[in-house]
Formats: sequence, structure tokens, C-alpha cells
Amino acid sequence: MGLFERFKQRNTASDLFVITGLGNPGQQYAQTKHNVGFWTIDRLAEKYNISVTKFKHKALVGDGVIAGRRVLLVKPQTYMNLSGECVREIVNFYKIPQEQFVVIYDDTSLPVGQLRLREKGSHGGHNGIRNIIQQMGTDVFYRIKVGIGQKPNGWDLADYVLAKFNEDDMALMEAGVDRAVQAIEILLSRGMADAMNRMNQRPQKKKEPKPQTEAEAQTEPKPQTEPKPQTEAEAQA
Repeated sequence: MGLFERFKQRNTASDLFVITGLGNPGQQYAQTKHNVGFWTIDRLAEKYNISVTKFKHKALVGDGVIAGRRVLLVKPQTYMNLSGECVREIVNFYKIPQEQFVVIYDDTSLPVGQLRLREKGSHGGHNGIRNIIQQMGTDVFYRIKVGIGQKPNGWDLADYVLAKFNEDDMALMEAGVDRAVQAIEILLSRGMADAMNRMNQRPQKKKEPKPQTEAEAQTEPKPQTEPKPQTEAEAQA
């Protein structure tokens, strides 16, 4: 039995929402692709004036209110591969039910800046999510995945996720983090189903004009030509 189910059976669940962003502590990792979860927590903290500076349960945490809901913003300090240890302590301490726990993290299967919200699922090769599933005993929890793009051929995955974004991708990521903040706001105010419906839509591409076929080109009306002005001699004839 997973930890979430125990709280439901005991009827001791809290009304607190735990919003956890995954990343690695330390200045050397601050701007890397793997720290997108931390970026989103920082953006939420800045927007809602929440100080994420208390060190508790192996994490930096801060409590406040977003969209009328009590929240605890969490940045695990265990390094990515042990994120579940921190999450388990927090969920157990505050008795958080499944529908009030959200994880935000990077995803190499999505284009840079694109979001994908899920209610459950496998770890998909992400070591932080893998450890959370192991520690919690379930893969049923809300997650917001933020795309960082596929690694180039020949790159080691660890080297790729610990690299920084280039200038073009950084602009896309800034927009992606803003959309992740919006997804949290919708989730808290309207629920996960509404958030998925709104945020899982892919950006629409502009339609290119359809090239003409040879037959279509031949059937187009030709532009009318202006009448040739008469010469003085023609006018007099």
C-alpha cells in the first residue's frame, strides 16, 4: 500500500498542497536543464511573495497561499537521485493525499518549453521520479513535465541534462516556466482535469499556403490589360 492510501483510510489528510520542484542544490547546477523544477518554484515564490528558505525534511521549503489554497513550496536538497527521501518525509509529516501533491521536473522527450501534465505514470528514465516512486510505493501522483528537448546524438544523457541552455532555447524555457506557473494556478483553482485540458494542448503551427498545381495555375483568370492609348493620328482617323 502506498503512503497516500494510508492517509485516506485513516481520514487524517491535510488541506495543504505540496508543490515540489526537482533539481540539484548548489550554484554549479543552478542554470542547468535538470533544474527546471527549481526554476518554477522560484518563479511561484517570487510571484506570490513566498520565502522558500526554511530547511526542513531535507529540503528548502516555504508556505503561503496560491489561488486561495494553502501551499508548501519544496526544493529537495538531497540531489536529484534521492529526491524521494525528501518527498516521503514531507508527505508523511503533513499527511498529504495524492490529489494534493504535485511534482515539477524536466523531460527530454518534450520540445523545449512544452508542458505535459499527467496524473500518474512511469518514471520515463528520470532518476528523481524513479526514486519518488520507489519511496512512495506508487506512481499515482500529479506531475508537470517541462520539456528540455532531446539530447543530441553522441551525447551522454547526464552530460546533457547538466548542461546549460543556449540563448535561443533559454527564451523558450522562460516561456515554459511561465506556463508551468500557470498550470499550477489552474490546478489549484479548478483541478487537475481542467489544467490538463488547457495546458496539454500543443502550440498550433501557422499553416503554409498550399502550392498551386499546374492545372490550377492555368485556370486562374488573367489580369485585364489597360487599353493602349491612341496616338494623335489614330484619334483623327
